[in-house]
Amino acid sequence: MKLRALLMFLWAATAAGAGEPPGPAPEGMAWVPGGEFSMGSDFRLARPDERPIHRVRVDGFWIDETEVTNAEFREFVDATGYVTVAEKPPELEEIMAQLPPGTPPPKEEDLVAASLVFVPPNHRVPLNNVGAWWRWVHGANWRHPAGPESSIAGKDDHPVVHVAYYDALAYAEWAGKRLPTEAEWEYAARGGLEGKPFTWGDEPLSEEQPQCNIWQGEFPVRNTMKDGYARTAPVGSFPANGYGLYDMAGNVWEWTTDWFRRDAYARRLKKLGADEAAVNPTGPADSFDPNQPYTPQRVTRGGSFLCNDVYCSSYRPSARMGCSPDTGLAHTGFRCVKSPPTDQAADAEAEKPTGDARTAE
Repeated sequence: MKLRALLMFLWAATAAGAGEPPGPAPEGMAWVPGGEFSMGSDFRLARPDERPIHRVRVDGFWIDETEVTNAEFREFVDATGYVTVAEKPPELEEIMAQLPPGTPPPKEEDLVAASLVFVPPNHRVPLNNVGAWWRWVHGANWRHPAGPESSIAGKDDHPVVHVAYYDALAYAEWAGKRLPTEAEWEYAARGGLEGKPFTWGDEPLSEEQPQCNIWQGEFPVRNTMKDGYARTAPVGSFPANGYGLYDMAGNVWEWTTDWFRRDAYARRLKKLGADEAAVNPTGPADSFDPNQPYTPQRVTRGGSFLCNDVYCSSYRPSARMGCSPDTGLAHTGFRCVKSPPTDQAADAEAEKPTGDARTAE
């Protein structure tokens, strides 16, 4: 133990010396110094896929201070002519590949450009049926978040939504950035607060001075909007964390590059020694969720404006959710990261969708 303590002291001293930003910050980004932290949680609200807690070390990186906004995404679309997944009719073959054998194909009239929109029911519903509040809405996309009659006029500073994983990847490549790994995202979200349940520390949510944009009231029927917002809030509407990052809790879920497995942490810990930390982990090599065995999923982080402790307490930094990479939703967006220029080769590799540049698990 004495040797480990000495090694950890020397590593910490080196990391502290290298903790300063390697240069001027790219516009709209903040520097997150490299370090080691306990990933996961045993907090009372934590789910099984957030365990076991294990040590992880990440290199320093730049990260967007806010979620990518409608204005920023529009600039990308205007420059490239990019068409998002939600704006294109789905391919029948792709849909059937994600359904159990023998499932009847969808109706032809449903094979049109569409996306998933939150529609609150007008009465109480069982919370084990997400179909009670999610609707497949034709014409819903990032420009029309609630359907073809809606718009984002006046919402340039709101996070872009209805972006699939592939859309986020395309934006990141255009911007000269990449999407974060799950470990990088959680480390950044914690803002230097080791082992705390929330991005702001130990204090529970405040009704009078809300720390983030989530659902207040009776989910999914009535939102009291005590935080001021029924759905997305302009980025930066709530206090930043210790690294100067906004909306790492609530507002919209954010894509990461890791494949989603409920047992990802247990599998990782099994490969590590008792005193060993995973270094720049990229997650498992494939995805598996027993509840959706035919659907590959990527990890999203941060929770959204739909989080409520009765149903979903995922506004915590350790909370995880899997989502099909070809799916856009009304509460899902993203932010980007960038490695220091001295690591350009590794950075270019890390931009690959599979993330094979870093430690495979």
